[in-house]
Amino acid sequence: MLKGKKIVLGVTGSISAYKSAFLVRLLIKAGADVKVVMTAAAKEFISPLTLSTLSKKTVLSEFTKGNQGEWNNHVELGLWADLILIAPASANTLAKCAHGICDNLLIATYLSAKCRVIFAPAMDLDMYKHGSTLSNLKTLKSFGNLIIDSEKGELASGLEGQGRLAEPENIVEFLEAIVSEDAVLKGKKILITAGPTQEALDPVRFISNHSSGKMGYAVARAFRNAGAEVNLVSGPVHLLAPARVNMIHVKSANEMYEATKAQFEEADVVIFVAAVADYAAKEISDIKIKKKSDKMSIELQRTPDIAGSLANLKKRHQITVGFALETNDALANAVKKLDKKKFDFIVLNSLQDKGAGFRYDTNKIKVVHTSGEVKDFELKSKNEVALDIMIEVKMLLINRQA
Repeated sequence: MLKGKKIVLGVTGSISAYKSAFLVRLLIKAGADVKVVMTAAAKEFISPLTLSTLSKKTVLSEFTKGNQGEWNNHVELGLWADLILIAPASANTLAKCAHGICDNLLIATYLSAKCRVIFAPAMDLDMYKHGSTLSNLKTLKSFGNLIIDSEKGELASGLEGQGRLAEPENIVEFLEAIVSEDAVLKGKKILITAGPTQEALDPVRFISNHSSGKMGYAVARAFRNAGAEVNLVSGPVHLLAPARVNMIHVKSANEMYEATKAQFEEADVVIFVAAVADYAAKEISDIKIKKKSDKMSIELQRTPDIAGSLANLKKRHQITVGFALETNDALANAVKKLDKKKFDFIVLNSLQDKGAGFRYDTNKIKVVHTSGEVKDFELKSKNEVALDIMIEVKMLLINRQA
């Protein structure tokens, strides 16, 4: 999404300036053309040489180029950029930008910009919550600038709370989202389930499956990048929550059902990616079950059929998409599921296909429509598969608008 994009990265005086090295590296890896502008205070936290080496360009800081009698043209720099990202943005820089106090090259570039400007604040908790900082953020937003909210965690002062610079991966995801908005999907409400569920047996054991959540999270990022409003109902996974996605964390099938049902009515598109456990213990022990013999029996009962139950609530304008992971009679089983649960189409993958299924970073799918049309896709990364799924949804939306 960022390939070929010209980005001015402003780095200001904050202990989190060390993250700028990781951020530059990720932006370059994504194909962006990056020019770094540092304030004088920023150079006390990270070396310009580091950022120059990573960006493959001279880092700019002063209005003039040493004793050469030349100046760094902030007007040209502001016009050159497709995006200006100030990360970390200190309380001092936020205040100067909000009030037009132009005493360094970065502020002059900001005031000359004709592109989108994004601020990623970083400071201590009390500074972040101070009325003057909140007012400055509000002012910057009123100018049309975008804010990447600080994250919560341990701060340099030792306090716990909001003020940490957003992780570089989240910042890059934010940038990808704002450069790839799609007119058809922008503003659409997308509801996605992802990951496994865990059905408790006792305080330390549960029934689950091998789902990693990677496919569902990739689908969430794809729709978010297209400008949609995404709610992601996720079972327990070890994945970074996608930026600008509303996360709803659950454990059991019952919890996933209730969370999905609560969001279902407002959704334009619902995509059931989660691998929900089909059965749960009829009775959950309050204490750890001890070994008593060589054999043990546990009575199980069906968990809610989330997609099947919500199919009866489906409105005419809504699009629902299912997933089927099969080991045998794959297409026939997928078609039965498609009809039974009233999906608009179903995404089929088989554990018989090498590189497809749980835990892999790749997947190989068939898309089966209610019309009977079957589309075969080659083995791809799950991010690419997510784009294929998004295109199928987009085409349905276009056809319904026609």
